[in-house]
Amino acid sequence: MRWTRGVACQLRQWRAARERWQADMRAFKAAQKEARRTGAEVPEHPGPPPTAFSLLPWLLMGLGAFSNLFQGKTPNPWIGGLGLLTFNSLYIFVATRAFVKEKRQSVSTRVALAVMAAITCALAGAYGDNWLLFFPLLGLATGAALRGEHLRWSGTGVALLAGVVSTARDGWNGLNIAYATFISAMVTAAILSLSEAVRELRAAREQLAHQAVEKERLRFSRDLHDLLGHTMSVIVVKSEAARRLAPRDLDAALAQITDIESVGRQALTEIREAVTGYREGSLGTELDRARSVLEAAGVEPAVRRSGTPLAPQTEVLLGWVVREAVTNVVRHAGATRCEITVDGTSEQVRLTVADDGGGGEPAFPSSPGVGGTGLKGLTERLAAAGGSLRAGPSSRGGFTVTAELPLEPGDAPAPVAATAPRAR
Repeated sequence: MRWTRGVACQLRQWRAARERWQADMRAFKAAQKEARRTGAEVPEHPGPPPTAFSLLPWLLMGLGAFSNLFQGKTPNPWIGGLGLLTFNSLYIFVATRAFVKEKRQSVSTRVALAVMAAITCALAGAYGDNWLLFFPLLGLATGAALRGEHLRWSGTGVALLAGVVSTARDGWNGLNIAYATFISAMVTAAILSLSEAVRELRAAREQLAHQAVEKERLRFSRDLHDLLGHTMSVIVVKSEAARRLAPRDLDAALAQITDIESVGRQALTEIREAVTGYREGSLGTELDRARSVLEAAGVEPAVRRSGTPLAPQTEVLLGWVVREAVTNVVRHAGATRCEITVDGTSEQVRLTVADDGGGGEPAFPSSPGVGGTGLKGLTERLAAAGGSLRAGPSSRGGFTVTAELPLEPGDAPAPVAATAPRAR
């Protein structure tokens, strides 16, 4: 039958929740033992699982009414027994749905509460005595199922209903039942809401920690790609230059080999800084490196810089663009000349890397839809800083990469002298 399948499914869910909680407790105890041994911070207690088992023990409040049935103190015991069975069944039904937001807000749960209220009024009004204790149980079920904005009116209504019935049956002592009903509704709702908020905060904290790990992993992979891609290109280009120069100009070949050693040492330093997340670069240094690698590759460099001084973070970002763009010029462009221009206004700075190559596939496809791991990383970096990156074929031939970044407030408007193309 359908209801038996539902009960079996609910039991399986309870069993699975309990097994997860037991696994969490075992992990917590192991972590707690390790923390005490090493002196580290003690982990947070996972707490009990959010299941209906925490609400079911309160059904023991109905033992007095159950005892009256067997002692013959209840008129029409079959009616009382049927009412007791119906109330307990509805209570369990509401308790099992109280820990799932969609279920506890459903119409069936509200109908079950209304039927519970009717049965409670009938039993308490007919028998009194221990049967009046079903009102606090009704308040507990109301608080568990009707959390939020409807709780104040529903809790007050159930308490007033309990006060009217209990006072009519037991005099002014019935006000105690009304008070207990109101308190059980409010306290239950507060405890369960707080417990749910704690679980949500814990889940959010775990998600934020996971996102932080993913962000750091992305940063490291992006930095490592940019660093090693450029460095390996420089080493290859200078090694080829040293091989070509060795037969006819040993001193020039030794100079290239010295540059290779310097580039390797600098790369080791940069990789260590990238690992720790404190890498900072200078745009001027990157421009000098770009000029050196272009000359070694047989490409005439033309570097021009003008505008206001830049903030360190802006220089770092533009340095990454210079590094990636020049690497692709050397690798793919087949160019004979490369122009690197940095100019800025009072509001933004623009970096342009343009070559006159035309052979092979371009280093960067046209934007939008820019491909390549290096360029994707650059696009993300500049977008996070409020800038943009455009790349595509130039109307004069070759390929052009343009990066724009807003200037940070407080940058001094002192001009920087332009640097003429360096003679080969």
